Amino acid sequence: MAEEPGIAAGANCQLFAYRVLMHFGLDAPALRSSELWADTERTTRVSAPRPLDLVLVNATGDAWGAHVGVWVDDDQILHLSSEVGHPAVWSMDDFAARDRYRTVIGFKRVTRRLPE
Repeated sequence: MAEEPGIAAGANCQLFAYRVLMHFGLDAPALRSSELWADTERTTRVSAPRPLDLVLVNATGDAWGAHVGVWVDDDQILHLSSEVGHPAVWSMDDFAARDRYRTVIGFKRVTRRLPE
């Protein structure tokens, strides 16, 4: 992953999600949401998420500017949003209840691990 500022210096949803995955040994690409959705080198689209998969949601089905979170388990997504101001875990219903997050674009699985 490219060198980026730490979360203490300020983070967005993508940077937060990628740092969470790095903590668990996954090599998440430092991509914007639309680039992430299009990526096939280090991620793959999946229809049924499992823990540590990325979740993309937006107001529409467009991946550009989508919000990115990390699937925790059993319909729970860890994410960072300006609405809350700190990391939070929401259900899919919590996202659907907000216009800007109402559309699930899909799920991406990071396919590379960090070198040991």
